[in-house]
Amino acid sequence: MNVEIISSGKPLSFKDRLSLTARLAWPAIMAQLSSILMQYIDAAMVGRLGADPSAAVGLVSTSLWLFWGVCSAATVGFSVQIAHRIGAADHHSAKSIFRQGITGSFIFGLIVGLIGLAIAAPLPHWLGGTEEVCPQASVYFAVFVAALPVLTLNYLGSGALRAAGNMMVAGGLNVMMCMLDVIFNLFLIFPTREVSLLGSSFTLPGAGLGVLGAALGTVGAEIVTASLVMWYAAFKEKHLAFLGKYSTKDDECPDISPEKNIKIKKNKKWWPSGTVLHNALRVAAPMTLEHAVICGAQIMITVIVAPLGVFAIAANSFAVTAEALCYMPGYGIADAATTLTGQSYGAGRKDLARKFGWLTVSSGMIIMGIMGIALWIWAPDVMALLTPVAGIQEMGASALRIEAWAEPMFAAAIVAYGVMVGVGDTVIPAIMNFSSIWLVRVPLAAILAGTMGLNGVWLAMCIELSFRGLIFLWRLGSGAWLKHGLKHG
Repeated sequence: MNVEIISSGKPLSFKDRLSLTARLAWPAIMAQLSSILMQYIDAAMVGRLGADPSAAVGLVSTSLWLFWGVCSAATVGFSVQIAHRIGAADHHSAKSIFRQGITGSFIFGLIVGLIGLAIAAPLPHWLGGTEEVCPQASVYFAVFVAALPVLTLNYLGSGALRAAGNMMVAGGLNVMMCMLDVIFNLFLIFPTREVSLLGSSFTLPGAGLGVLGAALGTVGAEIVTASLVMWYAAFKEKHLAFLGKYSTKDDECPDISPEKNIKIKKNKKWWPSGTVLHNALRVAAPMTLEHAVICGAQIMITVIVAPLGVFAIAANSFAVTAEALCYMPGYGIADAATTLTGQSYGAGRKDLARKFGWLTVSSGMIIMGIMGIALWIWAPDVMALLTPVAGIQEMGASALRIEAWAEPMFAAAIVAYGVMVGVGDTVIPAIMNFSSIWLVRVPLAAILAGTMGLNGVWLAMCIELSFRGLIFLWRLGSGAWLKHGLKHG
C-alpha cells in the first residue's frame, strides 16, 4: 500500500493503517538502529584503546548531540512542509520547498559548525575533563563539528525522503553508512597489525590515529551518505526531484492549487521565500531551542557525573550508547508517525491523523517495552561488547537495569512527539520536553548522585522519562495538538 492513498481521500481500515505504518516504520527503525550501531562501533573500537580515550569520547558526546540535534531540528521545518504539500497533492510546491531547504540548511549548518570549532579547545575543560583526556576530546569534537554543513544536508535529504513516504532509500543508505564506518574505522583507529581470520594470518594496514581516527571514520561515512541521499532526492524521487527526468514531467505531479503553482514556477530561486522561511521557523525554532535546552541538561548531567571519576564517565557514556539500542526503534516509529500524520493533516484528514497517532504510539510502547526487558536481561553482555574494563562494565550494567523500567513510557514521549511534529505543533511539546528534564531529572540527579553514585543519576533518568511519557499521553488524548498545526493559505 502506498502513502498516496492518504491524499486520495479513500477510507482506511485499521488493517490498512497498520500495514501502512509497518511499511514506513521498519525501514525507519533500521535506519535508526544503523545510526546507533555506528555509536556502538566507535565506542567499542575506542574502548579497546583504554579508559582515557573512552572518557575523551564520553566527555564530549552530549555536546556533540547538542550540535547534531540543533542542525537536525532546523531541517524539520522544511520536511514537515514537504509532507503537508505531498499530502495535499501539491508536488510542485514540495519540490520548491525542498530546493529552498537546501540553501537554508547548508547555511545554518555552516554557522553552527563555525561556533563549534570556536569552542572545541576549551569545551572539555569546561566539562571538567582531566589533562590526559581534554586534548583527545577537543580533537574528536572539532572533527565532527567541521563536517556539520554536509551532515545537515544529510538530515534534510533523509527527512525529505521520509516526508515523501520513501523510507526504504533513506534507511538503506543509513545502513550503508554504518558499514562504511566499520571499514573506515578499521583502517584509521588502529596501527598496522597482524590479524588472524579462519586460521589464516595477514597484515591489516592502519593509520593508528586512535580517537582522531574514530572521528574521521564516522565523518567520512557520513559525507559519502549525505552525497548519495541528496543525489537521490534531487534526481530520482519524483515528488522532490528538481533535476533529471522528473524535473520536467509536471504532468506526473498534479496540484490542488494551480494559482499557487504558477507562483512556484516563476520562483526558481534557491533562497527561502518569506512564507517558507516563516513556516520553517515556526516548526523548527521551538524544536531547536528544546534540543539545545535538553542537551544543556544532558551536559549538566555529565558535569554531575564527572566528579565520580574516569570509570563513571566512561560507564555513563557506554550505558547511554547501549540504552540507545532500546529507544532507536521508537525514533524510527516516530519518523513514520511524522510522515503519516503530516500527510493526513496536509490532506485535511484530521481524524485519520488522530488514528495514526494512537496506532504509532501504541506500537512504539509495545516494541520498546520488549526491548527494555531484553536490555535488563542482557545488560552485562552489552557492556562487555563495548569495553573490556570490568569496573566500567559493572557500573554500566547496573545503570542500564535501572533505566530499562522506563522504556515503555519513554516510547510514549518519543512517538507522541513525532505525531505532533507531523502537523507542525512543536511549541507546547518542546516546552513539555525541556521542562521535564530540567525540573525533574537534573535536580534528582544532583541529589541522588551524592548518595547513590552513577546509579542515582540513572534512577533520576528513569523517574523523569516515566513522567514525560505520562504528560505526552495526556496531550495526545486531549487532541489539542491538532488545533496548533501549520496553517496553509
